[in-house]
Amino acid sequence: MLTYSHQNIDQSDIEAIVDALKGEILTGGKKVEDFEQALCEYVDIKYACVLNSATSALHLAYSALNVKNKTILTTPLTFAATANAALMAGARVEFIDIKSDGNIDEKKIEQRLKAKSEDIGAICVVDYAGNSVEMDEICKLCKDYNIPLIDDASHALGAYYKNEKVGKKADLSIFSFHPVKPITTFEGGAVISNNEELIKKIKLLRSHGISKKRFWDSDMLELGYNYRLSDVACALGINQLKKLDRNLEKREEIAQFYDKEFEKNPYFSTIKIKNYKKSSRHLYPILLFPEFYCQKEDIFQALLDKGIGVQVHYKPTYEFSFYKKLLGQIRLENADNFYKAELSIPCHQEMNLQDAKFVKDTLFDILEKIKKGYCG
Repeated sequence: MLTYSHQNIDQSDIEAIVDALKGEILTGGKKVEDFEQALCEYVDIKYACVLNSATSALHLAYSALNVKNKTILTTPLTFAATANAALMAGARVEFIDIKSDGNIDEKKIEQRLKAKSEDIGAICVVDYAGNSVEMDEICKLCKDYNIPLIDDASHALGAYYKNEKVGKKADLSIFSFHPVKPITTFEGGAVISNNEELIKKIKLLRSHGISKKRFWDSDMLELGYNYRLSDVACALGINQLKKLDRNLEKREEIAQFYDKEFEKNPYFSTIKIKNYKKSSRHLYPILLFPEFYCQKEDIFQALLDKGIGVQVHYKPTYEFSFYKKLLGQIRLENADNFYKAELSIPCHQEMNLQDAKFVKDTLFDILEKIKKGYCG
């Protein structure tokens, strides 16, 4: 099966893991600090805290900003953890509709803030598929209204916005190291920032809220969590980070092939990356034209039958039963239509152009044969 995304593990990764396993300390050691420093150098930012998942990173980012009993404005087109972690931190969630590229609509954020802004604890954006949101406009809104900004950049490590790496502009930015991302630590995540106090708070909460004083003596300052990332995982992360740019180049090669081959086809559109952005190409979404919406399951299954792994990113968070019970029935037109249209096809560093051509030819063949018809 040619999966929609896939980890890149080679002999150098295996050797890094084995070396860490032979070390005296398997967790809480120097590899953790080394990985954090490597992330800071890669993104060109001052502080980082690595954790056992991006969900944990989001939870502690919200918690460090003291959002309890406040409202978080965020996108519904993301993995559920973006909103779930806000609820875990005691906040409320309000969804803002998206644009045609899958990213949150900065103009709709502005409309919401003009209506009422006093209750907003933070805005959390997501760089959908590795393509940056319009960060300058959103940062300006947050500054004007004095609202903290979290960038859930789980898709976007290595992406650029106006010649700067994604992750630099928000108060707190989140990365994910799940295996479908361009680098992995098995599971894992990170929070990065130029705000030292916020990262200190997150590091305290990462390990039970306990601060070591002297020798055996320690003090528990807050009710924290066990969100630590092991030295073994960090050893893998350090080695993976060395290969990130090469992995992104391979993803870009596949994506550019698709961009050219799919231009002006009669079945679907693709997301155009603006010239002042560089996507990490975490996903390659195609957006089916409306006459194919009702056949999406058939298209999905036909691709699987041909050995092509596909996925849908994402079912809007407000469509989950939990959120319907919590928030009632919600309809955001752009997010709803994006969900009806979207399929993610294989685009990753373990592919070659021959694989991409197979995906293209098979996809076109299936769509040509599928019965068209608008939903009744």
